[in-house]
Parts: sequence; C-alpha cells; structure tokens
Amino acid sequence: MALKHSWQAWRHAHREWKDWHEEVKAARRVKGEHGRPAEEMGPPPTGFALLPWMLMGLGAFSSLVNGRTPNPWIGWIGLPLFNSLYVYVVFRAFHEKARESRSTRVALGAMLLLACGLAGGYGDGWLALFPLLGLAVGATVRGRHLAKVGIGLSVLSALTAALTEGWDAIGTFYGTFLSTMVTAAILSLSDTVRQLRDAREELARQAVEKERLRFSRDLHDLLGHTLSVIVVKSEAARRLAPRSMDAALEQITDIEAVGRQALTEIREAVTGYREGSLATELDNARSALTAAGIEPVVRQSGRPLSAQTEALLGWVVREAVTNAVRYSAATTCTITVEGTAERVRLRIVDDGSGPSGTAGPGVGGTGLKGLTERLTTAGGSLTAGPGARGGFTVTAELPVGEAESARDAELTEATT
Repeated sequence: MALKHSWQAWRHAHREWKDWHEEVKAARRVKGEHGRPAEEMGPPPTGFALLPWMLMGLGAFSSLVNGRTPNPWIGWIGLPLFNSLYVYVVFRAFHEKARESRSTRVALGAMLLLACGLAGGYGDGWLALFPLLGLAVGATVRGRHLAKVGIGLSVLSALTAALTEGWDAIGTFYGTFLSTMVTAAILSLSDTVRQLRDAREELARQAVEKERLRFSRDLHDLLGHTLSVIVVKSEAARRLAPRSMDAALEQITDIEAVGRQALTEIREAVTGYREGSLATELDNARSALTAAGIEPVVRQSGRPLSAQTEALLGWVVREAVTNAVRYSAATTCTITVEGTAERVRLRIVDDGSGPSGTAGPGVGGTGLKGLTERLTTAGGSLTAGPGARGGFTVTAELPVGEAESARDAELTEATT
C-alpha cells in the first residue's frame, strides 16, 4: 500500500513539474517577442528536490548486499518500506492540506519506528536513517512546533545510536538536527519568497487597475461636461441662425472657446498620464529602435535621479530617438546616461547620415528647440549636431542634488 501511494505521489508531482515547465517556456517565448528575457522565477519546490538524499541509505543497503546484517530478511523488508514512506511524505510535504493530514503524520510515525528499530538493531550505516527522517520531518513540520520536534528527534537518534556506537552518537545527533532544521528553514524561506512574489504581482495588478480607473475618471470629468456644453450651444446656434446670425455667431464663438479649453485640459491630462520614469523611456526607445532596424545600445550609471529630472531626460530620449527613427537611416544608436554627484549627462549618438537634427515637432509638441528651453530653465543644457565621426549627437546635461531641488517648483510651472 505504501509503495502504491508513493508511486501516485511521484506521478502527481511529475505532472505538476511538466505543467510548470511548459508555462515557463511559453513565458519565455512571449517575453522574447518583446525583447526582454523571461524573469527567472525558479522551479516550484517539489519532492524531487529531496529524492537524491535517499543515497544516505546506501550504507544500509551495502550491509545487506554484503551479508554483514544479521537476520537480513528484516532489513530487506524494513529498508524499502522506510524509503517508500519517505517518498510518500516528501511529495505530500509541498501541499499544505496533505502536509497537515493525519495520513502524513501516521507515515512519519511509522518512519520513526522503523528508524529506531533498524538503526538500534543494526547500527553502523543504518544510523543514516535518522538524518533522512530529519529531512522528511523538516519538510513536513512547520511553525512553532518545529524546534521541539527537531530537538526531540535528534535526542532520540543520539540515544538510539549510543546503544551500538557509544560516543559516536554525537555525530548522529548533529546530522539529524542539522537536516531537520536546515530543510525546514530553506522550504519556509522558499514559501515566503513565493508569497511575496504573489503579493507583488497582485499589488502591480491593482496599481494598473487603479491607474486605468483614474485615467478614465479624468477623461470623463474633462469631456463629459465639455461635450454637453458644445452640444447644447451647437443646437442653440442652429436654432438662432435663421433668425439672428449675430446671436448664432456668438454661440459658435463660445463653442470655439470651450473646445480650445477642453483640448488644453486633455493635453495636460494625457501628458501627466504618459510621463513615466527614465527607465521606461529607455525601454520604449529600445523597442522603437529595434522595430526600425536600428541596433540599440544603452548604458546607464550613476546615482538615482529625481522624478523631475527623469521626466526631462525622458523627453530628450523620446525626441532624439524619434528623429533617429524618422530621418537618420542609422544602423546603431547608442544611449548613455552618466551621473556624478553634481550633474547627470545624457548622450544619444547614431551613425546615420540623414538630417536627424531637424527640429521638428516632437512628442508632446516639443522639438529640440523646445527641449533646449526646458533644460535651460532647469539649469541644464542641450546640444545637438553632427558628430565628429559622422552621424548625429544629442547631449543633455542637468544638475542633481541641492541645485536640482531648488529649481523643481519653477520647472514644474514651466513644463505644464
């Protein structure tokens, strides 16, 4: 019966491992399409991780094969039964309900009786059954009772070993205690890491949902009233046009003013919604350059930057990369961010021959000229022109630290 349950537990764990493997392969294919490697999540813990430790029973098996064990038929029955129970327990240890079930506790009790009987009767290599039992106990017993169970099992193993090995029982005590506590610590840490990862994913999902709701609410607040006013005034203008053209023109003038105001508010809302971190802009730049057949090279070093500085540098990255994609006919574009204690420098260099320096309208209605004004207001500078070895180079510099903080309020007013 124990062999049957062990085989079923092994097959169930193997199916779970195969399913996880397929999920990881699918995730790597999907993320590879977007130019990023899949995050190495690590395989979910299963009983397979504890199976190699069954090799500790080779000493007992060797004694049986070489005929050094009296009454060998007891050993030939007890050792496979102990190993079967071990497999059964460790595969159930990674499922909370199965780990805490009565059948698992009964299996552990049976393993304890077998270990005491076989190790106490034969000694020598059979004492390794206690550390193996410690692994099963450490994988199964969690929480506040672990220390008591681990110490109790270790003391029992030492007393059993003392019957045949004398003072060498100290090694059995140490091995049993170490295998129990280390296994429990590693598996508990693994569970904690996975719970934290699940919590992080849930928080990220909630943040995305919250931002979507905020954006939809902002658009509703901006457009709902404005469109209603435009519709009402349009109907009024249609009714007044046959009777009084001046009154109709007055309504049309109001419609134009409301529309312009709404356009300004929408631009501000969308700009605030899309303005992200420098890391996000660098990722977007990689994607855009790759899609255009330009090889991106991104290097970043230095201290963390404030949100305002990252936003300004993000605008520079957008504008320069957009120009490189549209006009440069380049094959490589290098983006370098270097920070010191006083200043941060962003340098974007392509090896193209096209007029990538054309100060056309950029993202958000700002070209290189507009970006120069914005960086100057922030105490920085922006230069753009042909490179010494061909291509086009855009260099932006901004102060960091105290000088940066002193201009944040002024810069916020200038960029809205």
